[in-house]
Amino acid sequence: MNVSLHGVTAVLFDAGDTLLAIPGSRAIMQRYLAERELHLEQDAIGRMFDEAFRTLYYEKRSDGTELCSPESDRRFWADLYTYVLNGLGVGEKRGEDIIRRWSHELYDLFTSPEHYALFDDVEESLERLKRAGYKLGIVSNFAPTLKAILRHKGILHYFDPVVVSTEVGLEKPNPAIFRLALELAGLSAEETLYVGDHDKNDIWAPNQIGIRAVKIKRYAHMTGDGIVSLRQLGQGV
Repeated sequence: MNVSLHGVTAVLFDAGDTLLAIPGSRAIMQRYLAERELHLEQDAIGRMFDEAFRTLYYEKRSDGTELCSPESDRRFWADLYTYVLNGLGVGEKRGEDIIRRWSHELYDLFTSPEHYALFDDVEESLERLKRAGYKLGIVSNFAPTLKAILRHKGILHYFDPVVVSTEVGLEKPNPAIFRLALELAGLSAEETLYVGDHDKNDIWAPNQIGIRAVKIKRYAHMTGDGIVSLRQLGQGV
């Protein structure tokens, strides 16, 4: 499936699991726990991560109108890491106070730039689109460290605007965050394409204000229509 960019002047992107990810999350968690004398298999850690994301993120019922802030983002992810740690039996061994502290330490660990990696199609695709004259931007539910991560990976300069939920107080799937992005960029919905990985946040939400959206499926378990590489955007431009 190739995606035509006919009539499009701007492409906006989600960030996490669209442009970048933490490929070694299981190993990072395993190493973190091992340093605290808890030795667990990566497969067990991976299963709990998958369950936590499915339960607390992908199946989360939200219209996006809740308060969004650096504090709420930290709270959400600390709850997710608490879910993982308890699922691994850490709570029974170390207690609630330790779980609470470790969950916040894990949030800081997983929002720092050094653990992130770009997908292998990102830099060449951004360069191709930019050279062809397309305006590029980001609309993302992310920690306040996103711009630092993009700068660390050498791609921040491609994007204007960069709309981060924890900075603007709005989060997907609230369509208002997309309206804000269009306003900041001076764009109309009709000339804009959005690319992201989440059915509600990245497809349904921009569609509500007339932005065409394309799902990118970075992982084998992802279903539905969509692309598997950014190279499929406007091939030939």
